[in-house]
Amino acid sequence: GNDYLIIDEADLPCPLTAHSIDLLCDRHRGIGSDGILLLCAVTGAVPGAVARMRIFNPDGSEPEMCGNGVRQFARYLQGRGLVAGSEFTVETLAGPIRPSLLADGRVRVDMGEARFGGEAIDHTLLDLPEGAEVVSIPFVFRGDALEVAADITFVDVGNPHCVIPVADPETVALEVVGPLIERHPLFPRRVNVEFISVLPDGAVRMRVWERGVGETQACGTGATAVGVAAVRLGMAADPVVVRLNGGDLEIAVAGDGHVIMTGPATEVFTGVIADELKGRLGWL
Repeated sequence: GNDYLIIDEADLPCPLTAHSIDLLCDRHRGIGSDGILLLCAVTGAVPGAVARMRIFNPDGSEPEMCGNGVRQFARYLQGRGLVAGSEFTVETLAGPIRPSLLADGRVRVDMGEARFGGEAIDHTLLDLPEGAEVVSIPFVFRGDALEVAADITFVDVGNPHCVIPVADPETVALEVVGPLIERHPLFPRRVNVEFISVLPDGAVRMRVWERGVGETQACGTGATAVGVAAVRLGMAADPVVVRLNGGDLEIAVAGDGHVIMTGPATEVFTGVIADELKGRLGWL
């Protein structure tokens, strides 16, 4: 349910701009997607990396990591014969990511270690010492004529997430409270926001407001943050099935503390950009 355009940087006539990203992602004027994954040459910073993935949100911002995106990126590399074997390393702004292509068509990704604190949250606004873990901390988000009280758990899985348990995520006015929390001074680099509850079958229901995007059908790093937070809060047993609008993801915490995400990735289309759109993109 989370869709991305994957483009080889070598095929671009000029670098992507905020204008071209916005137009390509526009579902009415362009092609339409939740963002762009750019296949780039490796920098050498990650030993053994077969490719480098850059991620662009529709607003032009560049997040550190995208869990759903890296699964799609892995399938793209495999489908075009750019990798040998079912496991390999991809370079991202969040560091090395190692996806594994499973026989059933799903992709398993080691998302690294989750942190419940870090520089992406301002501890002083929580009256906590720098570096302290932020787990189920009461906080009131205040905006123009809006006040939201919540128990927040902060999770950094290469990018920042604010996980908030609620009685029913379906009742949350996400388009109202999402922007308030995303851009609150508590989060210097902005934040992804997940509202969660436990379902009768033990799965964790999640709705997500993605930083720089808005509400999406799914978010892989968000599901990773939700899974590890749900285990830490005692809401769910490991491994956790996280249920998103677009489908289910399985999140497991490995013995070394790394978080493992497993889920599908399906190629929908390939194509070439028409000259008319290239003209509006400034590519002619």
